[in-house]
Amino acid sequence: MAMKNIKDAKNDVSLSRRRFLVGSVSGSLLMAFAPLVGAVGLGDSPQETLKNKLFSPTVWFEINPLGEVNINIAKAEMGQHIGTALARVVADELGADWSKVSITHVDTDPKWGYMVTGGSWSVFQTFKPMSQAGAAGRVALIAAAAKILNCPAEQCSVENGAVLYQDRSISFGDIVAKGHFNRAFTPEEISALPLKPASKRSLVGKPALALDIPAKTNGSAVYGIDIELAGMVYARPIIPPTRYGSKVTNIDDSAAQKIKGYLGYYLLQDPSDNLQGWVSVAADSYYGAIQAADALNVSYQVGKTAKVSEQDILQEGERLVADKSEGGLFVDEGDFSAASTKADKAIDAVYRTHTVLHFALEPVNATVEEKDGLWHVYTGNQWQSLTLPAIAKALQVTDDKVVMHQQYLGGGFGRRLFGDYAIPAVLTAKAIGKPVKMVFTREDDSRFDQPRSPSVVSFRAVFDQENKFTGMEHALAAGWPTLAMAPGFMPESLDKKTRVDMFSTSGADHWYSMDNHRVRVVNNSLAQETILPGWLRSVGQGWIVWGLESFIDEIAHQSKTDPIDFRLSMLDGLGKQAGKAPESVGGAKRLANVLNILKQKTKEVKLAKNEGMGVAISSGQERTMPAWMACAAQVHVEPSSGKITVKKLTMIVDAGVIVHPDGALAQVQGSMLWGTSLALHEQSPIENGQVSNLNLNTYSPLRMSDVPELDIEFVESDEFPVGLGEPGVVSIAPAIANAIFQITGVRVRDLPITAAAIKNA
Repeated sequence: MAMKNIKDAKNDVSLSRRRFLVGSVSGSLLMAFAPLVGAVGLGDSPQETLKNKLFSPTVWFEINPLGEVNINIAKAEMGQHIGTALARVVADELGADWSKVSITHVDTDPKWGYMVTGGSWSVFQTFKPMSQAGAAGRVALIAAAAKILNCPAEQCSVENGAVLYQDRSISFGDIVAKGHFNRAFTPEEISALPLKPASKRSLVGKPALALDIPAKTNGSAVYGIDIELAGMVYARPIIPPTRYGSKVTNIDDSAAQKIKGYLGYYLLQDPSDNLQGWVSVAADSYYGAIQAADALNVSYQVGKTAKVSEQDILQEGERLVADKSEGGLFVDEGDFSAASTKADKAIDAVYRTHTVLHFALEPVNATVEEKDGLWHVYTGNQWQSLTLPAIAKALQVTDDKVVMHQQYLGGGFGRRLFGDYAIPAVLTAKAIGKPVKMVFTREDDSRFDQPRSPSVVSFRAVFDQENKFTGMEHALAAGWPTLAMAPGFMPESLDKKTRVDMFSTSGADHWYSMDNHRVRVVNNSLAQETILPGWLRSVGQGWIVWGLESFIDEIAHQSKTDPIDFRLSMLDGLGKQAGKAPESVGGAKRLANVLNILKQKTKEVKLAKNEGMGVAISSGQERTMPAWMACAAQVHVEPSSGKITVKKLTMIVDAGVIVHPDGALAQVQGSMLWGTSLALHEQSPIENGQVSNLNLNTYSPLRMSDVPELDIEFVESDEFPVGLGEPGVVSIAPAIANAIFQITGVRVRDLPITAAAIKNA
């Protein structure tokens, strides 16, 4: 599948194929996108189509006679306040009274279309259709109000939940109560709808508290772990020694039988083959399930990766990047081979990262019950359209027999994209014949995580006789999440030698102009066979740009050029680096702009002894949805111990229109701290085929005492809004490493960066 088709599959609305329906239904005004052709009831009036739900809308909302506007959200809420952001887009175009706006997170009814929350795509993909939905609602309300007020519609305006004409007004509630709505907008009419210019927006870009903050603070918000069902039992899984290939040879539950409330164990047979060698334990309390699982004695025939270590995976990665016959071409511009032959000198480097866990606050969980042949799964999930078919396959039922009821996520970070944690829950419920609540302990959660794979990237830069940089070769190897979980989303490499996981290669196709640039990508099959590589916040960019932005500094140093000026010289916006509408208008020049702002902002900073300031830039998760960011890290290194202290991080951000400023700021703050944690602290090396650090006694994220000062500046822009969930992670580690080099002269090339690596260099 080509990347264009992948993006189309994830888009919420293809306006070229959809009508917008507006109709009075049961006293409320209902609005929905619906298919233009092929829908049942296409000949019905919009009102009847809406009333009988003869449509497959992907975005819809309703207004009741009290003027209250409810907007349905088909995105997962995991702390990013996506519902508020999308609601403000609709409400602004509609002209709604924000105090009367509410949101509902929907289940997996097929009418909502393709459901995924990740990749920083949510606002980016839905801004236009949500805006047009609001505008269509505004047009319909004005038309109805004009009839009620007996005035020309073109002389009416909308403000704060009312339609105004001269000195008269009528509220949305009264319009809904008194008016009649039965209208369909064609795709052409939708496209022609007048959208508000930035200067006329009253909600988008303006400060506001998220709609779900009260529920999250008063305890009424329901997370997956909160679900309770009548008659349910509790279950805990027993994770096998290896992700793949383990087989249970014997189970002894004699000790478990002594545990109060123990109900038995179940050897899970999974037709979807996601679970291999799994056992679950049931009890009448969660504490009982924990104790019983600990007491159960399970013997295994282990899988072939039972002795694989982190070092084994990294050594294989180093072999793969060194062997030019491995993998496939991702970028091939100019003629690097010729540039290399003509070169007077070259520099080489290898950068590595270690296994990293998601470690969300809420351990993975799912609660399941079967009613009248329909399986209800209550959990927090990011990619329902990927997860639901796997659940159905495990249950050996058709997709329409499974409903996922979306709950709040106590942290996602990519772990809850493919919700494989629901599979042991549904299989246990099927085996026991009762509703089941399965909660993973922290250690279970870690062992069943989909970690960020260990990675190895190699670079070679070549220079002519005048020491001018003439080209770069880049090779990268890691386990690939998409290969394991969504292989249909992988296009062919340029040389047709392999399929490519775009989420494990994005970032290598950077916005720097280079005359000769070659990138080769390789799947590390040993990593692939040992763990289930996962999407982790910022995905490939997080480890690829770690090496890239560090190596750009190495090239600048070799060229005897200031690192910022060297970057600016290649951010010329020429050719493909010019970007394209709507998402990347301005291209590399917008990166140059944020870098110039950063340069001016930090040029007067006075650095103390043993302090340095490193710089790095990043451009979002993908070229097709960039967020332009420049980061400076002010760092102190203690000479005697090598201890690293990140004193301050400064970030300049251009993400186009900022829909929800408070949410955007929180996203960037969180991603910068996540990036700092990944840079200096987090790892769970593979030992004997399993991750080794399972809880906070050995897995050590960033602590509050080590949080640096954050200085974040958003560039005012009217350009198309892009996502901010992940991009802030990317530039932190290389900026810190580049600062360390300034202080110590030591070029660190492994993540996480340790004091020992500096002291022993």
